[in-house]
Amino acid sequence: MSQTVSPETTPITPPRERTFPADFKDRLTCPLPDFREVLSVAWHGGFRPDIGDADQIPVLRAGLPPVSTRDAAVTWVGHATYVLRIGGLTVLTDPVWSRKIPGVRQRLTPPGVAWSDLPPVDAVVISHNHYDHLDAPTMRRLPRHTPVFVPANLGSWFTKKGFTNVTELDWWESAQIGEVAFDFVPSHHWSRRSLFDTCKSLWGGWVLTSPNQRVYFAGDTAYGDRFKLIGDRYPGIDLALMPVGAYEPRWFMHVSHVDPGEAVQACADVGARRMSTMHWGTFLLSGESLMAPVQEARAAWIASGRDRADLWDLAIGETRVLTG
Repeated sequence: MSQTVSPETTPITPPRERTFPADFKDRLTCPLPDFREVLSVAWHGGFRPDIGDADQIPVLRAGLPPVSTRDAAVTWVGHATYVLRIGGLTVLTDPVWSRKIPGVRQRLTPPGVAWSDLPPVDAVVISHNHYDHLDAPTMRRLPRHTPVFVPANLGSWFTKKGFTNVTELDWWESAQIGEVAFDFVPSHHWSRRSLFDTCKSLWGGWVLTSPNQRVYFAGDTAYGDRFKLIGDRYPGIDLALMPVGAYEPRWFMHVSHVDPGEAVQACADVGARRMSTMHWGTFLLSGESLMAPVQEARAAWIASGRDRADLWDLAIGETRVLTG
């Protein structure tokens, strides 16, 4: 089913012309794993966990319940994809509806929302260009006039595919649709889509702010001091959408991904009252057991002394609502 943009949505102004650096390697906070380290992990089976408990991954395909314009709703589609309805807009985060992405086996669980059940999409936010976060087949299903917010130097990927409303942002920059602000914020990660474009485009997370709610989408990130910087600049975050999976073997993954305990600490660092888990239960990217990310996130949350009700460990397809 083809998607359309809501007629009441005021399109964003096309981005101003400017020049970004040739690469963003100076933004890295850890050296990237070298080729020998990647081979070592692959040789020892670090990316091939037992998938025997895949049937335990909760899936609840209940559709999208209605939400008022004063409220915000998040629905986990799988991996880092959420349907976020905020300020009267429907926003997709890192949308991946494909059954398979390059380099890994097909997804373990179906998308939590059928594509045909999506309302008109008002905007898309992209955290970085890795294949599990930027999926070309999914993007081709969207109308080319859909507003897309992307990291610096990633805009040409979209314009070459015919997208006409693309906004590139550097860290701490902001754009707006209606009453919703889209702010691009730092993360501890990196970018690459081919052998020759390492860190050529930027990476980061997004803070979406409406008159009634503020939601932080972390994208992909390791742990570090940038979370506190985000919390200082954007006080009063109601909900943090945090990755909790793809963290083993730790010696290899710590430069790219938080583990569940670090995700809980990062949620505290940004000052978010609630945390919703993601980046697990969809693709096989690392060596931990399939249910470990959410189980360890629950344990870390309880150990931190926070209210269990504020940990939204959603089933795939499940929706929670932030009231206005």
